[in-house]
Amino acid sequence: MRILPLAAAVAATLAVAACATTTSPTGRTQYVGAVSQEQLNQLGAQAFAEQKAQMKQTGNATQKRYVDCVVRAVVAQLPAAQRQIAWESAVFVDDNPNAFALPGGKVGVYTGIFSVARNQDQLAAVIAHEIGHVIANHHDERITRQMGAQAGLGVVGALVGSRYGEGATQTTNQLGGAALQTAFLLPGSRVQESEADVVGQRLMAQAGFDPRQAVNLWQNMIAASSGNRAPQWLSTHPDPAARIGELQTRATGLVPTWEAARSAGRRPACG
Repeated sequence: MRILPLAAAVAATLAVAACATTTSPTGRTQYVGAVSQEQLNQLGAQAFAEQKAQMKQTGNATQKRYVDCVVRAVVAQLPAAQRQIAWESAVFVDDNPNAFALPGGKVGVYTGIFSVARNQDQLAAVIAHEIGHVIANHHDERITRQMGAQAGLGVVGALVGSRYGEGATQTTNQLGGAALQTAFLLPGSRVQESEADVVGQRLMAQAGFDPRQAVNLWQNMIAASSGNRAPQWLSTHPDPAARIGELQTRATGLVPTWEAARSAGRRPACG
């Protein structure tokens, strides 16, 4: 499917769609509904397909099984509607320690993440965080917010955003396959990132991954930064020191959840 017709269809939908309010997993009010869930899933699937077409995927079967195992364990703890989606994961060859999840059940991991996520629990912290964005409706919220301030071709601009990892603004005249892809791969706001931390750390504990390892992951992320240039996944997120403190506090409260999951037989053995 070509991007321009799809973007036009989304624009047409916006003209008649009534946005709604909902409550996020942390209790804040969200404005959503500029596009339907079906369209979000379609956009996510298209962005994922374009990512796979443009980036080399690993030929390492062990890495692919490892990531898929963690994804399946986390997804098993999602609400029923999300569990019913045919989740798909891919591992892309890129040294950037990064990952993403998209509406429609798509998860991408860059091989660089293995340099900072040094065990399955730390990888689960990354993947659960990214899946947290999806189940917290962050993509819907972001598009709705942008679309609410725009009209006509501005709708297309809302889907374009800036090119992931480069920060170069795309214009509607440059709309193409990569544009939709990068719109869905843009980092969220710091509020959304903090919220995904909360959701993700809870999910990983429920799945049987040690929530305390989220702290170790972020310590590794900080150590991986070079000079003033932090890894992309780190630089777009809230203040690392404050984040680690919040993760530590939540981890203490989530240890009983993790222990209960293990007692119930949820003991992931992914790698």
